[in-house]
This record gives sequence, C-alpha cells and structure tokens, in this order.
Amino acid sequence: MSPSPLLQIKALGIDLPLRGEPRAVVHRADLAVPEGAAVALVGESGSGKSLTARSVLGLLPPGARVRGDVLFAGESVARMRPERLRAFRASEVAMVFQDPRAHINPARGIGDFLVEGLTTARGVPAAEAVRRVTAILREVGIADAERRMRQRPHELSGGLLQRVMIAAALAAEPRLLLADEPSTALDVTTQEEVMAIIGEAREARGLALLFITHDLELAAAVTDRVVVMYAGTTVEELPAALLRGRAAHPYTRALLASRPSVSDPGAELRSIPGRPLSGFEIPGGCAFGDRCPYVQDRCRADRPAPVPAGDSTVACHYPRTSAPEEAGPHA
Repeated sequence: MSPSPLLQIKALGIDLPLRGEPRAVVHRADLAVPEGAAVALVGESGSGKSLTARSVLGLLPPGARVRGDVLFAGESVARMRPERLRAFRASEVAMVFQDPRAHINPARGIGDFLVEGLTTARGVPAAEAVRRVTAILREVGIADAERRMRQRPHELSGGLLQRVMIAAALAAEPRLLLADEPSTALDVTTQEEVMAIIGEAREARGLALLFITHDLELAAAVTDRVVVMYAGTTVEELPAALLRGRAAHPYTRALLASRPSVSDPGAELRSIPGRPLSGFEIPGGCAFGDRCPYVQDRCRADRPAPVPAGDSTVACHYPRTSAPEEAGPHA
C-alpha cells in the first residue's frame, strides 16, 4: 500500500459572497502532491487556481464557504485549531506569491523581514537568524547579502525582491512550497533564473512543490505532474512528460494547439472559440461545454466527475484518446 500524499485536495469547492449571495468560484478541485514531488496547477486567469492554492494555508477571503477537504500529511487544514494553524503556516508550508511588493512591508528593512519569522515563530536567537538568512540570500543568488539586508524593498529590483521572498520561504524550512506564478511579473531572463533557483532549492532540500502557472509548457518543464484547471474545476491530471502526446481533455488539447510551435514556426495557431469563464458563471453541465467542439447533450446536462482515461484522470464524458495532432480542437 502506497503512502498518502503529503498534500491532498479532495473535491474542494469554494463559495464566495457575490451581491449578498454565495456563488461557487471553485466547483471541484482534486490534486495530490507526494512528498518531494513537483506538481503544477495550470489555468487561465479567473480559473480558481490561486484560491485553490491559498486554501492549503486557510488564507481565503472573509465569508468564504468551503466544501470538500484539504489534507496535509493526513491532517485536515479546515479542522486545525488556531494555534495549530499558526504553527502549520510558520513551519510546514511556505508560499511565494506572484507580486513580492504586495507581500512585504515597504517600511521595514529586508533583514527585519527575513529574521522576524525565525525569531518569533521558531525561537531562533537573533544572531543565528541573521546568519541563516544571510546564507540563504547567497544561496538564491544575492551575492552582496549583507548590504541587501540593510536595504528596504523599494531599493531592490523585482527580480531581487522575488529572490528575497524565496529566501523567506526557505528560511521556514517547510516540507511543501507553494509558488503562485512567482515569475510572471519578471522579464524573461529573470523568470528563468527564478525558476532555476526554486528548482535547485527544492531538490537540495527534498521539498514538495505546488507550482501555480498559466503556462503549460513551463509547467511541463519544471514539474513531475500537471493538473489543468478551467472555470473552477480541475479537468485533467497527467504526467508532465506525457502532456503533449497524451492529453485527453479537449480543453488541455486546445491549449496545446493554441501555442506557437518551436519545431514548426509556420504552423497555424488554433484559437479556442468563445471566452474563458469564471467559476461563478458556469451553469449546470460541463464547464467547458460551450467552447468544446465535441460537446453532446449529456455534457450540457451532467457535470462530469474525474475518471481515469489512459494516463490521465479527466473530468470529461468523452475524453480524447488519440494524439492531439490527430484530433485537434477543431477536428
């Protein structure tokens, strides 16, 4: 019998108040992150992927109602008492957010920001905390770490500040790292450097990683498994190495077909008809039904549950089993 995953999100649903009424923004999210593994959660803006990641830490907006469960090492996050939840956030899971400037106090120095978590939450003596975080700053590519410790956030570039946020996450010595589009706001070269830093730190420490992104190709390059989310529903999960050749959900295949090809730069790009929907806009039936070229009456009436389909787990009544080139989104 295989051990339980370090993180398991089971049939998660999230309702938020909209004009005084609860509306579902996440209908059903299912994923698992084994100890030491890297899993990507991929989706368009508004798909619910960031809310799903924040549910791991219990960081949901006021008035949120949660269905299903989030388990960490078999323990329900929703059932954690306040003191246990604080300890959980301080030492077992750490998050790197998309915009570092929105998550660091601009009035405080970098050193104060990095040291505080170790001294207050973990009881590390101040001198030892300074030594640790200075070493971690060097590890994440900040050579003049002592000088940076004395600076304030506005004195650092976006790339340097994101490295500081990664250092803060690593200083907590977590078992799981949540990375919510950590490179999106950066230039291409800095994006590569930041993702390389995260990958190297994860491997060196044996961390599990849940990587939130909108980029399928990047997800496949840096993780072991990919979970695709659309309009508040995880629609497919499969090994990253099989993404391009074995994707079974029409939405995943349509996303792949809409990307430029490096091997065939003259190939026609296939757009996905319609517009992406948010979870609260979805009626009954399949969330992708109105944009899917394979839609049937059953799709409009019944919302599909995740089922095995070859190498994937797919929430689709009619998953595609041939290669994407043989049955593209307009086949």
